[in-house]
Amino acid sequence: MKILFHRYGSIVEPDILEAFAQLNIEVIRDELEMEKKVIDPDLRISSLAELILENSPDIVFSINYFPYISQVCEKLNIIYAALSVDCPVLEILSTTIRNRCNRLFLFDRAQYESVVNENPECIFYLPLASNVSRWDGIVVPRDGVSRPFYKYNVSLVGSLYTEKSPIRQAALSEYDRGYFEGVLKGAGEFTDLSLVEEVLSSNPELSQKLKASLPEYWERCNIGETVTDTDDYISTMQVLGAELTAMDRMKLLNAIASIPYSEELIGDHGRYAKDADRSVFSLFTRSDTTGLSKAVSVHGGVSTHEEMPRVFKCSKINLNPTMRCIKTGLPQRIWDIMGCGGLLLTNFRSEIPDYFEIGEDLLCYETEKDCIELISYFLSHDDEREAIALSGYNKVKNLHTYVIRVAQMLSVIYPE
Repeated sequence: MKILFHRYGSIVEPDILEAFAQLNIEVIRDELEMEKKVIDPDLRISSLAELILENSPDIVFSINYFPYISQVCEKLNIIYAALSVDCPVLEILSTTIRNRCNRLFLFDRAQYESVVNENPECIFYLPLASNVSRWDGIVVPRDGVSRPFYKYNVSLVGSLYTEKSPIRQAALSEYDRGYFEGVLKGAGEFTDLSLVEEVLSSNPELSQKLKASLPEYWERCNIGETVTDTDDYISTMQVLGAELTAMDRMKLLNAIASIPYSEELIGDHGRYAKDADRSVFSLFTRSDTTGLSKAVSVHGGVSTHEEMPRVFKCSKINLNPTMRCIKTGLPQRIWDIMGCGGLLLTNFRSEIPDYFEIGEDLLCYETEKDCIELISYFLSHDDEREAIALSGYNKVKNLHTYVIRVAQMLSVIYPE
């Protein structure tokens, strides 16, 4: 089998390349977008078409969905497989998702259900995974006997979304900004986007106000013809959803930081590295941390493929507050924390029980109070905590690697 892989720099691309290699799949790389980010649309199309015609691949593949790739593949009568690793993805609302060439795989079941009827035979649900063999080469895997030397107590690797929230730059009137702040405050009492969706659907002018206040942002969101009007989608998922995620994370992190550090809380210091961070909470981010408690030990961002797995492995507890826009699914961070042998503490998503046993493979919280109680207990219960981390690691290693996912994807594309 021969696959033409369109690359643009997604952090998952090296893992997929390794999976293709292990499955003895020949790969031709389309790396024009790796070399230059600003590319004339006609050049994109002609370059891709030339690669297809020159190499005659069986499949054109990309991480996330690109409408123009679908159009080229539709005209050249070749399968286009796209594995979505992000949510929201506005491009899945393009009318091109109706093309017969598509094999679109979405990891969030709610996202999948929102578009599957546009092309039922060509849109599929497929969860994400982890490249455990990569992480095993960087961190020593748990073996049930040897124990890691911890450097951190509770850690979060990732964005605070303070820099990803468009509404902070919106040119809104004082009244309108106050109104949206009220909506966000009310939505903050929930764990999903239902209140935001209800408010916007009953007040169509609100999305138009956001659109008028962020004209350049809306222009960047222009994907051509769409299967539905996208103003409410952009307002909910990308504007208000991003701000809610920022609010959620700031509130939760400050609550965790309020846990007083004590010898009793932290437990056995004999299991800590000499250069261990002695705070309760450590944050690894490139975000603006204004408003964050001084009790949080703030580190800079870490490299995905080298430094991040070491943080996961060397933290007693790894926090994953899933962003609001991922309604049911499991984001990449969940799989990678467990694939590195770290203990995962995540907010609940309805798909978690489909793959893992809560309390056996990972820890879940539904409220801030739940989160604090779980942290307070498991920081000092080393054997229980490490047993859960080992169970989660083994389950991901045996059932949820990217080699397995790619094989599942190919079995959908080429059913027996």
